[in-house]
Amino acid sequence: MSSLQDKLVALQKQGIKEIEKSDDLKQLNDIRVNLLGKKGPITEVLRGMRDLAKEERPAVGSFANKVRDALTESIETRKQALETAKIEHQLAQEKLDVTLPGTPVKQGTHHVIMQTVETLESVFLGMGFKVVLGYEVEEEKYNFEKLNMPKDHPARDMQDTFYINKDILMRTHMSPDEARTLEQHDFSTSPMKMIGPGRVYRRDTDDATHSHQFFQMEGQYIGEHVTMADLKGTLSFAIRQFFGAERKIRFRPSYFPFTEPSVEVDIFCFKCNGVGCDVCKHSGWIEVLGAGMTHPNVLKAAGVDPVKYGGFAFGLGIDRFAMLKYGIDDIRQFYQNDIRFLSQFTEA
Repeated sequence: MSSLQDKLVALQKQGIKEIEKSDDLKQLNDIRVNLLGKKGPITEVLRGMRDLAKEERPAVGSFANKVRDALTESIETRKQALETAKIEHQLAQEKLDVTLPGTPVKQGTHHVIMQTVETLESVFLGMGFKVVLGYEVEEEKYNFEKLNMPKDHPARDMQDTFYINKDILMRTHMSPDEARTLEQHDFSTSPMKMIGPGRVYRRDTDDATHSHQFFQMEGQYIGEHVTMADLKGTLSFAIRQFFGAERKIRFRPSYFPFTEPSVEVDIFCFKCNGVGCDVCKHSGWIEVLGAGMTHPNVLKAAGVDPVKYGGFAFGLGIDRFAMLKYGIDDIRQFYQNDIRFLSQFTEA
């Protein structure tokens, strides 16, 4: 019996030495398997118990279990020490100096079209206009009929669009916002001054200057004693605020079914300074918006007395304003989501 116990003591001492010398968890696990596995030396020693007397076997078995427990405890202690050392090494390698400046997070900005909208809104809000947001899917009566364009009016041909059914369509301009606001406004409290920016839709072939969807802003000022002088003063101020105080402006006669008289507003070409170039089609001027005094039929359709009240309306292409201001030659660039293009326009 003493011979087996001596072997177990020797295995314990040798095993603890190997455990304490282990450098990593894999090596430690190999030692555990070699010492305590089914083919390990402790198991081999215990096989010799069959040669012992029955009364000696319990004592040897108990001693063997103590040796096994001691080795297991030693392995666990070494395992914890190795794991702690590994974590400490990793922390030392990955430590962060919190006093160093952080890595900046790249921030986006509003789309150049939205920047243009916000700039124009700021100008008109400063003049007492309010912003109205309407519906992209609109009733035909607000898109055409209440704007002095009955079903047989030829001006509808210029604004052919996408119909949902015979009475519902994708709006072709922002004028429906004006018609709806006219109906709802209480003129006994104040004049009506509104602008409506948004996306509009027309059946058009996409190219460098045309798109089947684009952004417009329309506005209207209705009250008592509103004249063409108010129209010219308001639009001249807004255009110079957007394009620059030195910009020359001209008003020339035109035609729109919902205004009478009507005008087109041009600015002096910023590229050639009026000499003539491809941008201004060699005229020296660039058309930027249309306007006019609101037609009495539009006021009547909204239930507003055209004898007592009058005013003006105007409409401009937001895409066109952005193209002119930033020298963009292809409207499709606004909608292709090329980050190289969009990142050029950072907000002030």
